[in-house]
Amino acid sequence: MADTITFTQVKSGIGSPKKIRATLTGLGLTKMQKTVTRKDTPEIRGMLAKVAHLVHVEEA
Repeated sequence: MADTITFTQVKSGIGSPKKIRATLTGLGLTKMQKTVTRKDTPEIRGMLAKVAHLVHVEEA
């Protein structure tokens, strides 16, 4: 299962720029403490890097 990545939203996107909020939505993070598992691709890694201050990443 090394081809998946799991991440959890730990901080709110309220007060963040519109691009950051849109990135959270694109990742499937809509609520605090929501955990999502996605395929580990360069696109997902880039999105996670953009919102790294709001999420916690667990390598699966």
